[in-house]
Amino acid sequence: MGRKILFITTDQQRYDALGCNGGEIARTPVVDALAATGINYRRAHNQNVVCMPARSTMLTGQYVRTHGVFANGVPLPLDAPSVADLLADAGYRTALIGKAHFEPGFDPDGRWPENVLGRRGRELSYGPHRGFGHMELAMHGPLPFWHYGTWLDTHHPEDMAGFYALFKDGQLNSDGGGDTGLEQVAVNPVPREHYHTDWVADRTIAWLDTLDPADDWFVWMSFPDPHHPWDPPASEVSRVKWQDLDLPAGHPGSVDACRNVLGSKPRHWLHWFDGRYDNREGGPTGFVPATMTHDQVREVNALIHVENELIDEACGRVLRRIDERGWGDDTDVVFTTDHGELQGDFGLLFKGPYHCDALMRVPFIWRPAPSSGPVPDEVTDLVGHVDLAPTFCSIAGLPAPDWMQGEVLPMTDGAGHERMITEWDSQLGDFHLRSIARDGWVCTAYEPGGGYDGTEGELYDLVDDPHQFHNRWDDPGCESIRSDLVADLYDHLPPAREPRLEVEAPV
Repeated sequence: MGRKILFITTDQQRYDALGCNGGEIARTPVVDALAATGINYRRAHNQNVVCMPARSTMLTGQYVRTHGVFANGVPLPLDAPSVADLLADAGYRTALIGKAHFEPGFDPDGRWPENVLGRRGRELSYGPHRGFGHMELAMHGPLPFWHYGTWLDTHHPEDMAGFYALFKDGQLNSDGGGDTGLEQVAVNPVPREHYHTDWVADRTIAWLDTLDPADDWFVWMSFPDPHHPWDPPASEVSRVKWQDLDLPAGHPGSVDACRNVLGSKPRHWLHWFDGRYDNREGGPTGFVPATMTHDQVREVNALIHVENELIDEACGRVLRRIDERGWGDDTDVVFTTDHGELQGDFGLLFKGPYHCDALMRVPFIWRPAPSSGPVPDEVTDLVGHVDLAPTFCSIAGLPAPDWMQGEVLPMTDGAGHERMITEWDSQLGDFHLRSIARDGWVCTAYEPGGGYDGTEGELYDLVDDPHQFHNRWDDPGCESIRSDLVADLYDHLPPAREPRLEVEAPV
């Protein structure tokens, strides 16, 4: 059969979070080594900039408008195609450990299987579900809807109260904490070994240890961090002192400079900054970026760097166990995230209907099994989440089925995509964004809705303007390239799913 597959995902992690991608703060030697001995994709894009649509693309190998999960409140149908199903049918042992989020997470009544398998007060179940023979699930906090929360509540109940509360009065919590009082920040006294990052690694190792040496396996190890809330173990926070950090390169430097940059973009950018638009699909209700101080930007960046270091160390423990089991030479490792984080770029935080590199461009590394031959390289061709499922099929020695819309990831330049498409459709009915990346440009067309009439958009030259400060949509000198990119975008959008799936929950 094919080779073994360790698929590692983080949640809401920027491309430049890693040392191998230019990160200078967080120490990420384990993932950096995967990049050095494998293939580092320099221009990988997601197909949506929030969790559920992006993760549904990873599982199905389909564009968002095909699988239909256009927002976080839209559950992936239970009969949707799954690459895990294909691998299981071919004899692979399959598991997903950590965050799944193909179904809405705000689910106090247990409407969806993900939120029932590990729920406190019921007999725990571990699958099968969506082709995964084993599931142990975690989210960003210890709510006892998922295995992690139930485990913590059962074995270490004293640690439950230290986490930032995800919800308050039925809404995403917007309380402040930490040294600077920023929303979604907390000092968490939980011991590191009880925090969900190490728990995900521990449970992955435990599952691998149930396998026979000759088994072929596919495990999706899915860390909930560095997604907000930012509440890593207090014992680890001193790794990065926020007082020592500069503002990120993508921060314009002052409130006035932020307004100047945002004023060249479609109006909802500046409206969110000033509190005239409530970005409920990307962050806590009522957050006003213009009120965020420079120290708050520094503190949240420091906490994110800490979380990235903990993830890297957890990956190292799992890879060591794989080597100890004798599987190292026959295991492919793929590392990515679902979407990025604004993290101070433009003076903003969190995510939302904002198509920019901070959210669309993702870390993307494939370290083929050493037994498959030397392949270290960097690939600048465009690739995307849509290419993951066909690549897993290729590693397993299986043909990709017709319902997959991506391609096997290229190992060198010259075989990637000419273009990559990212879409946003608000579950609140506000915005419809269609973006194309091609030839060093990113172009976003705004379809009618949310106060836009279909003539607005964004256009950036990523070579001359890597921070995307200068919107050239209305630049007469760019009219030809804009027209060409918009036409190319609509020529390559797949047909929209009919009937359209329904929004069934907030997130």
